[in-house]
Amino acid sequence: MPSSYTNLGIQKMATGEKAGTWGTLTNTNWDMIENIAGGYVAQALSDGGTVTLTKNDGSDSVLSTRIIKLTGTLSSGNAIVTVPDSIEAWWIVNNAEGGSTYTVTFKTVSGSGVTWAAGITGSKLIYTDGTNCIDASASFGAQIPYITSTGISLVFGS
Repeated sequence: MPSSYTNLGIQKMATGEKAGTWGTLTNTNWDMIENIAGGYVAQALSDGGTVTLTKNDGSDSVLSTRIIKLTGTLSSGNAIVTVPDSIEAWWIVNNAEGGSTYTVTFKTVSGSGVTWAAGITGSKLIYTDGTNCIDASASFGAQIPYITSTGISLVFGS
């Protein structure tokens, strides 16, 4: 029975398989688990195009990293970031594109997604149910930081 892979690409070795390589493969899996638990990566946007985040079986990928910062400056059109259909996961996605006159959308290949309006940056908590990407942070309300004598506080919007 050959290896199989999880939703985000972690290798599940079959009993008796991969003799002599378990140490290396297990270390790779643990590195991937660490990124899934809280890793950070910057992902450049495609100016007026689509960036596809893919699952890499047995190796790290942007898709399996928990925090994604979208970078670049759009000068010729909207940007779209897609994740595969059937993936069930969540990410904190920071659109740091630079506030152009174009939108940035994070979505599944064939489903709906989450869009930052033109000129809007910031972070969203996004999850996919395997069909669509949903902005879980939309129901959290606005958080407005302000400085007090004892530190920084947040005011939550209604």
